[in-house]
Amino acid sequence: MILGFLASFIGIAIIISVLAKRSSKERNAQDKNFWDREAQANNVRRKPLDQLNYIHIPLEHFPLQLLEDNITVKECIETLQALSTQKIVNLTGWSNTDLKLEYGTANLSLLTEYDQNFTVLVRTLQKWADALTEAGYADNAAVLMEFAVSAGTDISSTYYQLADYWLSQGENFQIEHLIQAADNLNSANKDIIIRNLKEKVWGDVMKLE
Repeated sequence: MILGFLASFIGIAIIISVLAKRSSKERNAQDKNFWDREAQANNVRRKPLDQLNYIHIPLEHFPLQLLEDNITVKECIETLQALSTQKIVNLTGWSNTDLKLEYGTANLSLLTEYDQNFTVLVRTLQKWADALTEAGYADNAAVLMEFAVSAGTDISSTYYQLADYWLSQGENFQIEHLIQAADNLNSANKDIIIRNLKEKVWGDVMKLE
């Protein structure tokens, strides 16, 4: 029995050692690949940014006159008005190395600024939409969330709340558009957003049955 135990223990130890070496080898390969790409990226010269997909904020289509005395709404509107004069680009999913390789090291700070503007944009839109929904203006909130989705937001609550809105309007087919939009995301949230949207559709179908 003791010999059997020792044999099992040794076998397990060998397996663990092999897996550890394999993991270490893979990690070393990943590190080398990263530093090779980083070294290459640091030598890429500045490239023109004319072809970037700049986002325009259509303030003229937003409900600027609703809840003007609401502090949250007022702050959101002021933030978006300030952002409308800035350059905004959705670079979700791009690493600094990716950006340098594609556009040159000298453009990194600008691109980071544009991407930060995008983050502020989609967060502000959702914050404003939440305030409008809470006050009973779901239709107007949907306008803001639809624009956020068209801009490529990966804020999951934007998709879920908009899906709930369409379900409440009996326009379930609109959720398919949300799923298609989510499928184009370059984000770690992509799969879970799609899964939850599909569950919302099937859940609603089950209720009808």
